Amino acid sequence: MMLEIRVREGSGAAFLAEQKALAFFAEAGVAPADVLRIHTPGRGQDTEWEGSVRSELAPLIPALQSVSLFGDLTAVLLLDANQLQAGEAGTIASLLPMVDPEAMRLVVVSEGAPPAALAKALASCGAAKLEIRSVREKDAAQWLADEAKLRHLRMPLAVRHALLEAFGTDLAAMAGALDQLQASGEVSDEAAVRARFRNRPDEPMWLYADALQSGDVGQALRRLSDFLVHDHPLQLLGYLEGDLRRRALAKSAPNEATYAEWAGMRKEDWRVRRDWARGKGVSAENLRKATEALGRADRALKTAPEETHRVTLERLTVALAIWYSGR
Repeated sequence: MMLEIRVREGSGAAFLAEQKALAFFAEAGVAPADVLRIHTPGRGQDTEWEGSVRSELAPLIPALQSVSLFGDLTAVLLLDANQLQAGEAGTIASLLPMVDPEAMRLVVVSEGAPPAALAKALASCGAAKLEIRSVREKDAAQWLADEAKLRHLRMPLAVRHALLEAFGTDLAAMAGALDQLQASGEVSDEAAVRARFRNRPDEPMWLYADALQSGDVGQALRRLSDFLVHDHPLQLLGYLEGDLRRRALAKSAPNEATYAEWAGMRKEDWRVRRDWARGKGVSAENLRKATEALGRADRALKTAPEETHRVTLERLTVALAIWYSGR
């Protein structure tokens, strides 16, 4: 039996894919320690070749060609299959039809679609398909609640919030944090959790924009602080300028279809309705204030000392949260 898992993006989705794979193996009675894990190397990575595949993939070939002498299941987890080279994908695809489904369990994980030859072979062999989209914070919160229950941990809501603030949607890192807390017995101590884990998650900018839209100043400032740990202020300013442009277009457009045309988007795109609602929900006066404030912030970031940049962005954040939410 075979399973193909496609993930959209992000470490959280990749971690969930591995968990789904291990659950697939567990249903067949295969323990995680008995799974042959193979990571596909990046295409630009310097590596040696063994026959038609790179050395990291070489163990996969005999695993697909043979079965256990003792009647045990062979379990293989192929990760990052989207990075397979064309020849490697062709080699693996040619072996799949010969695999005994009673003796083999194979899971292929890729970010997006694997090479066409491999995808076609998996489909021909009747592989089940699973797609895991990007993990959002609500998904991470649900995963954390489920994982705490699975581990029989009594974890207060405040502790779970502290973990989510530290790790965001990085489920692999959060799982490691749970291991530490479980070993130390600090699963119910919020202060200990915050003291132990001081890292800041690298999250997408739209989470910051969502906080502005809702008028949640505290949340927006936290998102800003997280962003500045990993990225440059001008990146955020560029994103805000694009967001403001979309709001202004939506405010001026007579209907959603016209806005979609002006913005160069398909009218069926879910973002069209979101942008339309956001544009209509802000006054022309507040759009003018936001435009002027962004201009001032841009000049400050490019001319003022770097020490003032954070304060500039914090003041801009508070103002945008007020203007966009119409408070």
